[in-house]
Amino acid sequence: MVLTALRGALRFLTRLPVGGGDAAWEAFRRTPVSITLAGYVVGALAALPLVVPIPVPSAAALYLVTLVLLTGVTHADGLADLGDAAAVHGGVDAARRREVLKDSQTGVGGALAVSLALVTLGLGALGLAGTLSVVGFTLALAAEVGAKTGIALLVCTQKAAHEGLGSALTEAATPTDLLPVVVAVLPLFALASAVGTGYAGPFAAVVAPVAVAWLVGRWAAGAFGGISGDVLGAANELGRVAGVHAGVIVWTLW
Repeated sequence: MVLTALRGALRFLTRLPVGGGDAAWEAFRRTPVSITLAGYVVGALAALPLVVPIPVPSAAALYLVTLVLLTGVTHADGLADLGDAAAVHGGVDAARRREVLKDSQTGVGGALAVSLALVTLGLGALGLAGTLSVVGFTLALAAEVGAKTGIALLVCTQKAAHEGLGSALTEAATPTDLLPVVVAVLPLFALASAVGTGYAGPFAAVVAPVAVAWLVGRWAAGAFGGISGDVLGAANELGRVAGVHAGVIVWTLW
């Protein structure tokens, strides 16, 4: 069941040719822990350039390129839509923000949100690539697992704003589904112990994205009346940025 759900998660969250069909999708939407498990796959693959003996800027650039090749633009599109909805000023109700959220045209708010996320992630990638290779790999992996865990948190604790992807995931999940999600994060710290990076950096890289997802979820509840696929995508992108920077900062200072 979990492996089928993981296949469904990878099919939905990445561009990896994993197949699976309707059975994998159904297992995925009923198994939130598969989102966190998918973070291990995406994070490990994206972090591979950080262990290659090449100049720091090149390693950082390859990390970004690998992320795009692995995940496509779906999550970034969600961030763009959220940025446009957030940029609406005045006494705007939830219905109007949802209307803007669904608009396929990208406005200034969306372009700014995606640009800032890309720039800040790029700067964080330089920090990753500038550490020891094993540290950069571990922190990048932790940030990705944290970003995906943030999605799982929203799926398990928030209601959907409207029918769609958000409702398909939230209607099958409950807060108790967070227990296996938490358990799925623990191997990260076993890895950190095995490679000698310490716990502080990886812990920060996991917790920061989860905190960002919670904040995004709280804002979305007020702005839209709940979450949606776009909100989940935005939480993923913003969470990854926060995780990378938090991990590098804490590992550097402590």
